[in-house]
Amino acid sequence: MAASLLRRDKRSAAASLKAECCGQDGRGAQLLGELLDSVLSPERAVAEAEVIEWCKCLMAGGESFDDFCKMVRGYDNATLCGLVWTANFVAYRCRTCGISPCMSLCAECFNAGEHTGHDFNMFRSQAGGACDCGDSSVMRDSGFCKRHRSATSSNIPSVPNELMMMSERILPRVILRLIQHLRDGYSEPVSDPATERDLQKTLQQMEPLISLLEDLTKMGGAMRSILTRVLTNHQIYKDLSSGDHCTGEKTYAKKNYEKYLAALKGSGLVSSEERSVTSVLDQMAGASNVTILGATAGTGQMDSSDEEEQDGSQGIGKRKRVKLSNSTKDSSIMDILKHKCFLEEILFWTVKYEFPQKMVTFLLNMLPDQNYKIAFTKTFVQHYAFIMKTLIKSHESDTMSNRIVHISVQLFSNEELARQVTEECQLLEIMVTVLLYMMESCLIKSELQDEENNFHVVVNCGEPLLKNNTYWPLVSDFINILSHQSVAKRFLEDQGLLQMWMNFVSFFQGMNLNKRELNEHVEFESQTYYAAFAAELEACAQPMWGLLTHCKIKETQEYTRTVVRYCLDALQDWFDAINFVDEPAPNQVTFHLPLHRYYAMFLSKAIRCQQLDLDSLLPDQEMLMKMMVHPLQIQASLSEIHSNMWVRNGLQIKGQAMTYVQSHFCNSMIDPDIFLLQICASRLDPDYFVSSVFERFKVVDLLTMASQHQNAALDTEHERSMLEGALTFLVILLSLRIHLGMTDDEILRAEMVAQLCMSDRTHSTLLDLIPENPNPKSGIIPGSYYFETMLSAVADFKAPVFEPGGSMQQGMYTPKADIWNQEFDPIMVILRTVYRRDVQSAMDRYMGFLKQTGKFCGNPWPPYRERAPLNPSYKGLMRILHCKTLHIVLFTLLYKISMDHQNMSEHILCMALYLIELGLDNLPEDTVEEEEMLGEERCSDSWFHGTNIATNLHHIINYVRVRLPETAPEVTRELPASTSSDASSFVQGSRRATTLNRESSNTAQVFSLVAERRRKFQEIINRNSGNAIQTAAVRPKTSKWTAPNTTPQLTTTILEVRESMLSLLIKLHHKLSGKQNSYYPFWLEDSESTSRLDPMQQIHGDGITAVERILIKTAARSRQNKCSIEEICRKVAPPVPPKKSSSADKKALDKEERRQKARERQQKLLAEFASRQKSFMETAMDLESPDSDVAMDIGSSEQQDTETVYDCVICGQSGPSTEERPTGLVVLLQASSVLGHRRRSTEPKKLPTSDEEQIYPEDTCGTVHDVRITDLQQNFKDSSCLQSVSIGWEGGVYVQTCGHTLHIDCHKSYMESLRKDQVLQSFSVDKGEFTCPLCRQFANSVLPCYPEKNEEKSIWSPYSNKNLMTLIKEVEEQQEQLGMFPSITNLSKEMESVMKDIRSTTQKKYIDYGKTPGSPDNDFLFMYSVARLNLELELVHRGGNLCLGGASATTKRSCLNQLLHVLAMHMRLFRIDSAYNPWTRLTRLTQVIDLGICDDEKPEVPLLYRDVSSLLLILVLTMPQELHKEHFTCIVKVLYNLLYTQAIATLSVRFSKEERTAWKNPRKLKTMCNSDKSWEVLLSHIICELSKGNLYRASDTDQVSMLSTSAWSPQSIEYSIQQFCLPFLRTTSLLQHHLFGDDLPSCQRTEEEFGMLASYLGLLPPSLQSSDEVNSSSCLEWPIAALDIISQWCLEVTTSAESHSEQVMSLLVQDPQWSLPCLLQLPENYNTIFQYYHRKACVHCSKVPKDPALCLVCGTFVCLKGQCCKQQSYCECVLHSQNCGAGTGIFLLINASVIIVIRGHRFCLWGSVYLDTHGEEDKDLRRGKPLYLCNERYKVLEHQWVTHTFDHINKRWGPHYNGL
Repeated sequence: MAASLLRRDKRSAAASLKAECCGQDGRGAQLLGELLDSVLSPERAVAEAEVIEWCKCLMAGGESFDDFCKMVRGYDNATLCGLVWTANFVAYRCRTCGISPCMSLCAECFNAGEHTGHDFNMFRSQAGGACDCGDSSVMRDSGFCKRHRSATSSNIPSVPNELMMMSERILPRVILRLIQHLRDGYSEPVSDPATERDLQKTLQQMEPLISLLEDLTKMGGAMRSILTRVLTNHQIYKDLSSGDHCTGEKTYAKKNYEKYLAALKGSGLVSSEERSVTSVLDQMAGASNVTILGATAGTGQMDSSDEEEQDGSQGIGKRKRVKLSNSTKDSSIMDILKHKCFLEEILFWTVKYEFPQKMVTFLLNMLPDQNYKIAFTKTFVQHYAFIMKTLIKSHESDTMSNRIVHISVQLFSNEELARQVTEECQLLEIMVTVLLYMMESCLIKSELQDEENNFHVVVNCGEPLLKNNTYWPLVSDFINILSHQSVAKRFLEDQGLLQMWMNFVSFFQGMNLNKRELNEHVEFESQTYYAAFAAELEACAQPMWGLLTHCKIKETQEYTRTVVRYCLDALQDWFDAINFVDEPAPNQVTFHLPLHRYYAMFLSKAIRCQQLDLDSLLPDQEMLMKMMVHPLQIQASLSEIHSNMWVRNGLQIKGQAMTYVQSHFCNSMIDPDIFLLQICASRLDPDYFVSSVFERFKVVDLLTMASQHQNAALDTEHERSMLEGALTFLVILLSLRIHLGMTDDEILRAEMVAQLCMSDRTHSTLLDLIPENPNPKSGIIPGSYYFETMLSAVADFKAPVFEPGGSMQQGMYTPKADIWNQEFDPIMVILRTVYRRDVQSAMDRYMGFLKQTGKFCGNPWPPYRERAPLNPSYKGLMRILHCKTLHIVLFTLLYKISMDHQNMSEHILCMALYLIELGLDNLPEDTVEEEEMLGEERCSDSWFHGTNIATNLHHIINYVRVRLPETAPEVTRELPASTSSDASSFVQGSRRATTLNRESSNTAQVFSLVAERRRKFQEIINRNSGNAIQTAAVRPKTSKWTAPNTTPQLTTTILEVRESMLSLLIKLHHKLSGKQNSYYPFWLEDSESTSRLDPMQQIHGDGITAVERILIKTAARSRQNKCSIEEICRKVAPPVPPKKSSSADKKALDKEERRQKARERQQKLLAEFASRQKSFMETAMDLESPDSDVAMDIGSSEQQDTETVYDCVICGQSGPSTEERPTGLVVLLQASSVLGHRRRSTEPKKLPTSDEEQIYPEDTCGTVHDVRITDLQQNFKDSSCLQSVSIGWEGGVYVQTCGHTLHIDCHKSYMESLRKDQVLQSFSVDKGEFTCPLCRQFANSVLPCYPEKNEEKSIWSPYSNKNLMTLIKEVEEQQEQLGMFPSITNLSKEMESVMKDIRSTTQKKYIDYGKTPGSPDNDFLFMYSVARLNLELELVHRGGNLCLGGASATTKRSCLNQLLHVLAMHMRLFRIDSAYNPWTRLTRLTQVIDLGICDDEKPEVPLLYRDVSSLLLILVLTMPQELHKEHFTCIVKVLYNLLYTQAIATLSVRFSKEERTAWKNPRKLKTMCNSDKSWEVLLSHIICELSKGNLYRASDTDQVSMLSTSAWSPQSIEYSIQQFCLPFLRTTSLLQHHLFGDDLPSCQRTEEEFGMLASYLGLLPPSLQSSDEVNSSSCLEWPIAALDIISQWCLEVTTSAESHSEQVMSLLVQDPQWSLPCLLQLPENYNTIFQYYHRKACVHCSKVPKDPALCLVCGTFVCLKGQCCKQQSYCECVLHSQNCGAGTGIFLLINASVIIVIRGHRFCLWGSVYLDTHGEEDKDLRRGKPLYLCNERYKVLEHQWVTHTFDHINKRWGPHYNGL
């Protein structure tokens, strides 16, 4: 039966089967089964077209499949879009509408939704994704598009049963066939290339079948629910999968099933041999009471010790193995998978085949079905461990990672679903276990601290797993699910999980250890640090931020306590494992301490948000001491790295130091480290802490009062920068408030200010530089409203500026003035700078601000800022400022600086003063004045008694005992009787941190920082907390320190000091101001004392200001200090208080005055130098440009015999250009089609952005001229045609110069040297390209300067009184003369060679227009067209008219005069046969030859068809001799007559028939006097003459007459005649200006232009020149009777008109007016272009190009770099640039929003004309923000195109090798 069905037509067979199946007897099912056995038989290929066809027909049950699809879609009840896309798809993300940060929308839903004003961006999907429109768990309903907003399943009818009945029966078999195919095709191992090819083949074969399933998913909800039922039904799977259902094919099915079972074997997380012993590490080396994985169930037992021995072979630390008993609930994680339904097996194979794209898309397309989504998520979790295991083994891990995340992000972003699988499927346990398992494969023994006894293991960053970020999908999923509160809560409540997680984190603790190379440079620089930083950020920090988000409120206190407890346990275990006691190992550093950072961040949250008590969370003092060591080691190492002490480790160590503070890492690395150190500082003994800092920074030996010392730890050259580092670190530690009480707003503001102070920033850079909370759900999203309001509060927006020739600037934000004034904080800047130069840059900008606002003129010091109050929990931090050790250090530093010891610097002083000032601003509350007084009574010969800085400032130190080398000068000297000024003769030196306590009455004892620190450490460890306070005050009697193995003997000397910190400060004031007695306390002059000066007004200034500010604060804080200051000043200064004028201010003024004078002298010198330079540049740039050479006033006799002198910019000699040694102008020749793109309409063409809009090139100047020349050539003689028009509108050669000249022989040797120079140049020397030796402008040829023969010029007088006829005769005679054939000189050779250059500049097709290629006529045409083009272009550059006259800048550097000489020299070689000489036809009545006689010869072109400007150039350039001005004027007059006649003829064609009949009336003519100059007479005459040849018949039917809509008035006729003549008058005036050097006139109004030019050219009789209204006809001057010659011209037209009647009109109507060339008009919003073009198919290859581009000149759509459209090795853009712009192309790259310019063989990236709202480009659309057209930029681009200045302005050119 089945066989007979197979033979039938598929549709009818399907229909009858459906009918059978509806019956009750079950026959239908049996029949269907048999048919499917045959159709889906394993013998047939899985997806041959026949099989697919059968499946479609059977499902449709007799209908056509398309109709079936339509019917099923009618029952679609889905409310989600769910469109699935793959990598590179363009999608949108709207942060305003998103609930989950992963939310994305397809373009269709986005455009149909309402997102105006939202914070959205467009992005290119990297891993693929799906549209979330309609899913309210991911986005807000307000953002849904119209389709998915209205869709509710309530109003959709339920699906009729019989419609889906067949599908439900067929689909199980189809899916089974798919699975069988996958089972058959699989073979291990995948790593083998042959196997891999087989797998690919298997996948290819089944593509049609998957596509069928995909089509089904797209039919909507009804079909998806059927598919879900089939895929998730356990019974169907049980019946079909094992092969028991089959009758005939049993053996195949069984074998097939066995293959599946074999593949399943390796699916456990660990292989079956390892089943009993799961190797997951135990953190604790000796601990045996903790199981890692078993802990979750509480039943895991440690295995017996013999297993440890078996593991010895692994040799990685002491690995502890933990047995996982199978009874634990997560044994399922480790076990082999078991499948219960099709869906599970399909996912299994998807994983096995490493996530083929088609399968992934199919599985995702089903997600809109809610039941499926739940089932699939559970299946995915069940396979999770297996997926990750496969990922680790895969060698295409990147692609696979993307596809995994493509799926998981859709599943885990939904909180409800994530919670469900966490509870039901132990998702969290699985993830953590798998992460542990993953990292376990790449562990090595840690070498930190004690290499021998270190039991800690860390990940090896060189392993591919870390190097290639293979763990990324897993971590990304983990972060995603932790962002859901319910899941995070579960995680924080489960102690077993937390313990496992801490174990995981400790694998990263101390990874990537750096050991300092001390001897030679490291051979191989390891780049593993990238992997290490990425791993800590992604695997440790981001989950931490995720958890912190849920610890924000008091109710979650318990969670924080638990995490802190586990952190401390893990840290304790770590210290034990690395065998750490109290000293870190020298010369090693790791930047990775995630456990420390977890602890710090949870502490910060606990205090800040949960009001927990800090002490309850802190460990004991000993633990705190240990915890402080490693973060402090990092700070010291940063300083060492910047001091170049690690230089032998290569560049990578600098890379690590930079990454550690870089914006994306700083708040997960340096910020927590500093916070942890702040906590340690606030809780540990301050003396211990301070001495630890100086010891870590290795500067203890330097802190000695002696001028010389020995430093065992540091080289001398590193001492200064390490000391600076130590002090700066202390300042940062005490000033930074990020975790100590600042609010989020304040933090953001401080970060922003710091970044803006370094330099002005664009919006996107700023966004990138502000450290954001890495967890996306933190609420503060950069780019949000919150960010913008803060930005507008602190910064001003500087809109982008554009100067043509300047670089394209972006919109920038710059700090407001009061930010510099009140908020610029150098400490924050230092903390956040990646490069040290940024700190300097911030200080320079600050200095600029102070100068500009007049606040301070010198070199300012970093301003001191008062700090925000501390959170009470951290008050202890300020004790650091009040500890003796710090005061001793400060005293010593002040002493050393005042004594000029070596290795001190201004920065050290600045930081020391900063610390003193911080101390004064943070005095302890219990300061008692009386105690101070008492203290002063006691003996002052020792270090300090108290800890209060206010007291210790005035405490005098008399003697200090120092240890120093015997060679030091102090040893041999007698002790001075008192402290006198000769102390400054000490040799400069540096010191050991000495802290002396009183021993006997007159000497002080050496006090060693190191010893003191060790003692404190022991004390803290040993003491009970009860008597801690008493013991802290005890000091040992002696404790001497000796440096090990030092060469010179150390000896002890007693120095007499007799200074207090105050006296030293006042000395420093004298020293800084460069005057004795410069400080005088102001309160002695002014009885109102302290109220006068607010110290905070003195923020801006240098060291002097800082010292004064400190002294004021000191005096204000205590009476005692005030008295001490007065005392000291009286000693130093004479006791008489000086007059007001000589106060400190006055002295400061003196100094300032001296500085000011010095500055003025310097300015004067600079100005003088600048003016010299300027005058040199002016003479260099504005060399007498050649056109002005000719402009010689004949009246001035002294100029007559001078020749033009040129300067050669190479050899520097000046002299005239001679025949033998010619000079030349540096020129750039380039082919141009700019004029060819002009249009008639003044409105620019719009760029099409829809299929309806089109651009037609018919109306461009180039096309019109091409049509005209073709028409002429069809009907007239070729040689005559080639003189009737100009070419070069497209591909003409434009010549421009920079104005510099050089000897041509110098140029040749210059080119030779360039050729030999091997340096990579951006130009091609072989093509003759070079840059001008003076101004570096791009050039490619040299135009010889013609030697001027001045004596000839004096012959003619400017105003000739010869009549017109005489002049005409003279012109004719001159033409008759034989042209002098130029003698062969160097000059003529150069002229020939430059002519060759001009020809080779453009392509052959733009030169050859004649019927016979290469004919002389062609050359002739080309040459005068070059002149025409250059004149026309100059006119365009002047704005299209000459109203401004000579005021235009373009005249300055014109080379037209020299160009005309070169062209004339070549054109004179052509004799125009006198029979065809146009001059005779213009000036005399000639016998018209009967054109009908010789048939083979075509006639000459009638004069009325000829282009008058071309005729002018022909006549001028072919004159054998130099042309005199009177002759030039004569030629112009004659040609004007012809032009006028053409104007009237054109007009007559435009008249309507009736108007022409009216004008024909001859009676009018007779009444006219002076008929030659009356346009009415001439018009009437021309109409009569032309009517004879029936010329007007065509125009009456034609469209031409449509041009006139209204009747013609005399005014409109006059206006249109003037408009017709103006273009000719303009070019002629320019020609006259260049030939004879007359200045061009100018006028105010455009209406006056005609009259102005007519009188300039001598067309207006002098009598009329003054009158306002100039009539075009009054310029006429006819050599013979006007009507006669006009009749002759008309006769030429009418006689030839019969042969070409249809073209007569178009040839007769010339319209010389064109609007200025411009680029296409672009739409305002870039999205309009992008949406239309980025998916548009290429016209040639019909594919969507990878890099689509648009020509901005003509709108053509091209493939950039597309191989598909290549022609003869030229890619499409290069080809188009040749056809459209003769080698110049301007293309907008659609996918990048940037413009590239192609010029010949080079190209450059020009920039973008579309900017975002912050005035920034978005290259490659990376940010995807909306972009808007920047009209200024577009104008700049257009200007560069029109003026041909791309080569000069854009600097970054490169060769394109025809590959664009």
